[in-house]
Amino acid sequence: MMRVKLIALVVWVCLAGPAWAADPLEYTRATLEQARAIVGSDQTHNDKLAALSSLFRNFLDTDAMGRAALGKHWSSFTLQQQKEFLVLFRQLFQRTYVQELLLFEKPNFVYVGQTRLDGEATVDTKIVTPRDDFKVVYQLRPDGERWLVTGITVEDVSLTANLGSQLDHLLSRESVEDVLNLMQRKYGSNGGGA
Repeated sequence: MMRVKLIALVVWVCLAGPAWAADPLEYTRATLEQARAIVGSDQTHNDKLAALSSLFRNFLDTDAMGRAALGKHWSSFTLQQQKEFLVLFRQLFQRTYVQELLLFEKPNFVYVGQTRLDGEATVDTKIVTPRDDFKVVYQLRPDGERWLVTGITVEDVSLTANLGSQLDHLLSRESVEDVLNLMQRKYGSNGGGA
């Protein structure tokens, strides 16, 4: 009976994926290793996109990133516009991040370390390719038994700040509705994109 319980526990831990990991570095490692397996699989490009998007839906706090990207413009959006923006930003960010991962044929992740401060964490990683390596830093916050990424910096460039700069430029010359319509056309459920 004890052996059956032990086997059940091992199976549950393996199937649970990163959700069981309380440590931010291990949680990040478990998620990125799943991503590496997807990227290196024999699936079609579109199947890889779908699998990676599903994986990262539970890893990326795109709502926090979207509010940060809008910055000073957040308060100029109505509540309904904010909700719509966050849905579209999630699509934009996931597609951007997932497409970047798919550029690497068989990415190898190196986990450099982690730091914790005031309940939040930073995990330093590298994506290593045969020709180069790229420093990637994840900022995370705890969310129950898991960690959510609130920021990603690649080679000292924040993806959120980069998208925020583009949004700021758009909103300086276009209305909120025009920007939302543009995002809806590109990233809405019937739009193009990935």
